[in-house]
Amino acid sequence: MSRRLKIAAAGAAGAAIIAAGAVPALAGEGAKDRPAVTHEQEAARGQLISARYLGTRSAEEVRAWLATEGFDASSVRYGVDSYRLIYRTVDARGRATIASGLFVLPRNGERKLPAVSYTHGTTSYIGDAPSMAQDVWGPGPAVTYGAAGFAAAAPDYLGLGEGPGVHPWKDVPTETSASLDMLRAARQFAPREHRELDGRVFVTGFSQGASSALGLARALQDGADPHFRLRAVAPISGGYDFGGVELPALLDGRVDAKTSVAYLSYLLTSWNRVHGGIYGKPSEVFKEPYASHVEKYFDGTTPGQVMLKGLPGTPDELLTARGFEVLRHPSGTFAKALQVDGEVCTAWTPRVPLRLYKITNDDQAVTANTDHCAAGFRARGVDAPVVDVGDKVYGGSRHLGSNLAGTALAVRWFAGLR
Repeated sequence: MSRRLKIAAAGAAGAAIIAAGAVPALAGEGAKDRPAVTHEQEAARGQLISARYLGTRSAEEVRAWLATEGFDASSVRYGVDSYRLIYRTVDARGRATIASGLFVLPRNGERKLPAVSYTHGTTSYIGDAPSMAQDVWGPGPAVTYGAAGFAAAAPDYLGLGEGPGVHPWKDVPTETSASLDMLRAARQFAPREHRELDGRVFVTGFSQGASSALGLARALQDGADPHFRLRAVAPISGGYDFGGVELPALLDGRVDAKTSVAYLSYLLTSWNRVHGGIYGKPSEVFKEPYASHVEKYFDGTTPGQVMLKGLPGTPDELLTARGFEVLRHPSGTFAKALQVDGEVCTAWTPRVPLRLYKITNDDQAVTANTDHCAAGFRARGVDAPVVDVGDKVYGGSRHLGSNLAGTALAVRWFAGLR
């Protein structure tokens, strides 16, 4: 999750886990009733609505700014200009909506630029999205790529930033569409600054955003937009096998109990909203007094620390017998969602350079997720090297530390492939 979901009492930081189901087709809420996307809606996707200038930093200012949160500044070559873009996209049911994202341009004088798409880790609060955050954690990776000479696009996802509605957490199809449409909006905006996206796209993301990155990569490789050409993929510390690895770890104590409570709450409330059929009322799966408040905690308007304070310390305090049954013995729409979720590393065959970044003893997205992902690609004949990022720790969390270390490694790798 974001830095603001740090779980200080337990000495562990909530981070961005997960995501998956790298199926570019739209999924979601009442899937069986989902209407087809109209030609007009499809044509409008990625249309730029507005752009807000957020500021300029010199190269020296970028280095100092990144260093305050432990980001590696060794790849910084240029100053940057930052913007918040608002653009048209589609929601989980294929209906027209809008989303926002952070766009960063290097001050290097080059007219034509390759792009990096960075998809962020979990946050439950709209103000922590990359284009909104006032700290370094949220926009730091995009600024890192921009200062290295790329045009960096970091979507806020649906329901975060300035987008309406509630974020459909762990729904790779909408993370994919929001990411693709962010690239399209960035392409429209760039000429206003006398720049041009040259079509090359390097794709990366952290935790929740690691699977989002694979979803975008799959869509680009499949020709979702003829202007953009997938160049390389570098996801960081994803929870790729949620059904087989991550969910059991959240339930058996391998992940800190308070962190597990936050993720399990987010998962059940989000997937019930997106897929339906998990519960009719919150009290079926959540114990009181939490059942009365849990959906509000994850509607985007509650700061992370407030959410954490309001939730209990252990899953036993949170979940009813029915809640545990849903999670331990998935069936119906929940089981189907987990099945799709697990396809992020098994249902497509990358044809570009791919590296999977992980950290040993990951305290959030347990490391076996990455090992399973690599095995899934190997089964399809794809060599997906696994790169250990080292022992970086941020806020007491190795998982969060992997975002800092993985970003430093990915930007250097991408620069070498340009």
